Amino acid sequence: MSGIGETAMVLAAGYGQRMRPLTLTRPKPLVEVAGKALIDYGFDRLRAAGVGSAVVNVHYLADQIEAWAARQPERPAITIADERAEILDTGGGVARALPLLGEKPFFVLNSDSFWVDEGEAALDRLRSAWDASTMDCLLLLSPLERTVGYDGTGDFLRGEDGRLKRRTAAEGKPLAYIGGYLVSPGLFEGAPEGKFSMNLLWDRAIAAGRLFGLEHTGRWLHVGTPEAIPLAEAALRA
Repeated sequence: MSGIGETAMVLAAGYGQRMRPLTLTRPKPLVEVAGKALIDYGFDRLRAAGVGSAVVNVHYLADQIEAWAARQPERPAITIADERAEILDTGGGVARALPLLGEKPFFVLNSDSFWVDEGEAALDRLRSAWDASTMDCLLLLSPLERTVGYDGTGDFLRGEDGRLKRRTAAEGKPLAYIGGYLVSPGLFEGAPEGKFSMNLLWDRAIAAGRLFGLEHTGRWLHVGTPEAIPLAEAALRA
């Protein structure tokens, strides 16, 4: 693997407010779809990709995530990044965990949505597509017609060379970011202290021509509300 994607950050600190009432008593990553917690789908992908270690950040109902982590197999080895004192958002949480993630490009996964692979696994495709000479970050994206439970209008447009720019109305083929990416630690140089969104760094990478995207070949199951759970379960059965 040449060190690429040997470690991963899994974001599990959010409140899951849109998933209430299910998240009144458990964190969203532990909400089940087809009898399996959402976070387990992501860890299945990491294990299949041979990831050796993962950092999981916690804030809301953190004890439950820690108990889940204690029950997991040895690989990937899980380290908890404790954000009980302050939730750091999608960028700040990763930035604080950098010392645990190593010097090579690493994966970042959302713990509350997941995808179904068709053909070569998405994480392996991200590794294969990585080019350190041109990229700071490589996002996994999906065309809207291959999403389930997603009611958005897409996030990015992808050029023929794979470079991304922000989606604007009535322009090109919109692609949705589906909760997984490969990133160089160098992207975080000069990042703010404390809480911030990854969108800040993605916009910097767009401006530098170093944010790229890979189109997922399977389906993305966006489980944002309780109503989306049966849709995801039906898609899994299909």
